[in-house]
Amino acid sequence: MAKLTKKAKAMIDAVDRDKLYGIDEAIALAKTNATAKFDETIEVALNLGVDPRHADQMVRGVVTLPAGTGKTVRVGVFAKGAKADEAKEAGADVVGAEDLLEIVQGGKIEFDRCIATPDMMGLVGRLGKVLGPKGLMPNPKLGTVTMNVAEAVKAAKGGQVEYRVEKAGIIHSGIGKASFSAADLRSNFDALVDAVVKAKPAGAKGKYLRKVAVSSSMGPGVKVDVAEVSAV
Repeated sequence: MAKLTKKAKAMIDAVDRDKLYGIDEAIALAKTNATAKFDETIEVALNLGVDPRHADQMVRGVVTLPAGTGKTVRVGVFAKGAKADEAKEAGADVVGAEDLLEIVQGGKIEFDRCIATPDMMGLVGRLGKVLGPKGLMPNPKLGTVTMNVAEAVKAAKGGQVEYRVEKAGIIHSGIGKASFSAADLRSNFDALVDAVVKAKPAGAKGKYLRKVAVSSSMGPGVKVDVAEVSAV
């Protein structure tokens, strides 16, 4: 077993693994433990009482974080004509149709979010095997298949994040950077949890929000009191 460095041991010792912390205390601890040389992301893990293998228990959606994400999001848009111009004016990084299809098929993906107008989905559908595994396939339920491309581009660049439950029933999402104020991280935390709770599927039985933890990219997880989260 690898020996822990003094820095790693100090971070672990700073967190009581058996204690359930209040939301603000957990966020403060995560910020304190973000001691890497880069601006670490503050992350939230939500353990839900769902089985994603069943279609009626899938939890997926988008939420706009009030304080933003702290990340530069590259947006790609599949559109033609006036809609392509609209996307460029809104700040899209990559815009195209057949030309963009060829670039992506060649293995070059220069965007973190993908938006398409409805008439482009026949074209984009050919990229399912490329975009699907990366979670980039446009989806009308997520607002990424739309005629209002300008609004979609601005939302993607302005702090909108996508969340999706994994096989183990867990949602992982960043809520900002360690350099954010505790108040901004708290507002983003509340927005994410509120969106996930509202997205509770009809097929979910029993306790929905089971466990919550906050951490920095390189720091230990801090368990949060679910009762306080549920009350909020």
